[in-house]
Amino acid sequence: QVQLVESGGGLVQPGGSLRLSCEASGFSMDYYGIAWFREAPGKEREGVSCIINTDGLTYYAESVKGRFTISRDNAKNMVYLQMNSLKPEDTAVYYCATLVGWWDYGDWGQGTQVTVSS
Repeated sequence: QVQLVESGGGLVQPGGSLRLSCEASGFSMDYYGIAWFREAPGKEREGVSCIINTDGLTYYAESVKGRFTISRDNAKNMVYLQMNSLKPEDTAVYYCATLVGWWDYGDWGQGTQVTVSS
């Protein structure tokens, strides 16, 4: 059974940092692309970043490029999202998901809330 569990969210001031973690079970991340997407009230779902595990290629939305970094630890079946220079507009629930196509999500977790506010 595929399961993804996100953690690491919280309340942070603008300019601060958070690192989100995604722990997978029921499958090996070695063979899947993994994405982070976010959902905020009144906004469309936004793909934030993804990593193509077969070759390690990474992609970022323009809104987070240069501030966020996605990484993986295949031995631990974990994917991380390091978020720096956070802005209030980054406030959202962040989900990690398996990729079944380009920014097409298969399974995802329960999400972790990130709130950027002073």
